[in-house]
Amino acid sequence: MAAEIINVTTEEQLREALDIRKEVFVIEQNVPLEMEIDEYDRLDADAHHILIKYEGEYAATGRVTYYNKDSAKMQRIAVRKSFRSKGLGRVLLIAMENQARELKLLNSVLDAQCHAEAFYNKLGYVTVSDEPFDDAGIPHVRMIKELQ
Repeated sequence: MAAEIINVTTEEQLREALDIRKEVFVIEQNVPLEMEIDEYDRLDADAHHILIKYEGEYAATGRVTYYNKDSAKMQRIAVRKSFRSKGLGRVLLIAMENQARELKLLNSVLDAQCHAEAFYNKLGYVTVSDEPFDDAGIPHVRMIKELQ
């Protein structure tokens, strides 16, 4: 069954996206809720949330914000544990990149958890930070990809 890509436009869809993030980041990875949910987590914010539905269930989410005038920031990329290893992370990231292209942005920037660095490398991202840095108690690296 193919994954369904949903551009979040309703409060219900946004709630589903936030539920996935709470499950992955807050419960699984112990990120404090007040660090996870921020000013971009509203329908009227300058952000684009994406949901992936797979086999009738909401399985993954991410959001695109503006990093600078030419670049998108890919954030809060999360796949529910029971849906991992099904290629949904790749589907999600491609959907997010397509959203950035529609916004006429030239680059994609993301802060990857170090354990996911190889995943992003396979999708064309290059690590640009010299050393890992801490974000919510988890080591991350900054990565960039040109969107052509």
